[in-house]
Amino acid sequence: MNHHLPQDTPAFEPLLTYRQAAEILGVTDRTIWTLVDQGKLPAVRFGRSVRIDPADLRGLINSAKRPVQKGGGR
Repeated sequence: MNHHLPQDTPAFEPLLTYRQAAEILGVTDRTIWTLVDQGKLPAVRFGRSVRIDPADLRGLINSAKRPVQKGGGR
């Protein structure tokens, strides 16, 4: 029993399926698969099940952030 967390606080965030991760990012399942295959997004494997840690998804989002360019244009 963990005495450091309130009883209603989960010790871990639930892991995400590829589909759930894709929905969060607004991309396809295939894009998530590609990111994992390229080593850009870590995956947790349990036999044939593959899941994404929400913390790793946040890390991917943070690493993709770029400063906004001033002076117009995209």
